Amino acid sequence: MGSEEVAAAVTSDLYRGMSSDNIKGLVLALSSSFFIGASFIVKKKGLKKAGASGVRAGVGGYSYLYEPLWWTGMITMIVGEIANFAAYAFAPAILVTPLGALSIIISAALAHVILRERLHIFGILGCALCVVGSTTIVLHAPQEREIESVKEVWDLATEPAFVFYATLVIAIVLILIFHYVPQYGQTHIWFYIGVCSLVGSLSVMSVKALGIALKLTLSGTNQLTYPQTWVFATVVIVCVLTQMNYLNKALDTFNTAVVSPIYYVMFTSLTIVASVIMFKDWDRQNPTQIITEMCGFVTILSGTFLLHKTKDMVADGNSSTGTRQSKHGNEDGGEEGIPLRRQDSSRT
Repeated sequence: MGSEEVAAAVTSDLYRGMSSDNIKGLVLALSSSFFIGASFIVKKKGLKKAGASGVRAGVGGYSYLYEPLWWTGMITMIVGEIANFAAYAFAPAILVTPLGALSIIISAALAHVILRERLHIFGILGCALCVVGSTTIVLHAPQEREIESVKEVWDLATEPAFVFYATLVIAIVLILIFHYVPQYGQTHIWFYIGVCSLVGSLSVMSVKALGIALKLTLSGTNQLTYPQTWVFATVVIVCVLTQMNYLNKALDTFNTAVVSPIYYVMFTSLTIVASVIMFKDWDRQNPTQIITEMCGFVTILSGTFLLHKTKDMVADGNSSTGTRQSKHGNEDGGEEGIPLRRQDSSRT
């Protein structure tokens, strides 16, 4: 009888994990991934077109701001981000964020067709692994925490553990921006994406707080009178502008099918860490659910890694040497690839 009660409790937890709010968040997150995945390709086309007649974004230029195609991609991304914003108001970050894997699949497929960035058969397998891992996480996601005021979110954000995390992230971002990006940004993809991902983990927490405030306001409990709401809004604006700037640099410098999965892996990992620290998602789950979620996430990592290495194979014909493609190499065939990492002269 005891074992039956335990099984019933576990089943009940699983069903509570897909509450009506979680389902709303799931639908919004899926639609967001479609828009964001497509926006990568449209923006890349705009960056290429702008770079042909002006200073490239990868070397500090802003000519893309005058390119209508780039703005089309930007508007598409904004629509996706709005849907993503709404999703965080209804569901926990550990459910919403991993679904960004779908945007990888969309961007990789469109890059294969539109940008002529070849997608190997093992890249398709990598996309499938991303879907499997995401599904595993969704099915074992925790139920959303009940919050009745933005002040509750502020209390969570000002606890010592999250304050330490936020301080560490800001310090690392400043070091990357002022020391490593100027020296290695053009040859090492990790620095541009590192800035985007670290800042992104803070922006998601602020987006979730702001989304909760707006949801409560629309339901009749005005949260706009609290200064904490506007602090979260300010953090969102600063973080999003920073992400946009360095993501543009990454897209203009490196291959889209490489940027997307690496950005996804780093961004998702850091967002889950931030959410676990701030919202204590794992406190509402049993060890089996947590381990299953981690297995799902490892599956996603495997898929993105396979997609990354496969892209290198297609670009070089050699899976052991990572490369990025040149600015117009895919479409014009004019330049050779530039190494993703600087090779050690002794090993060469």
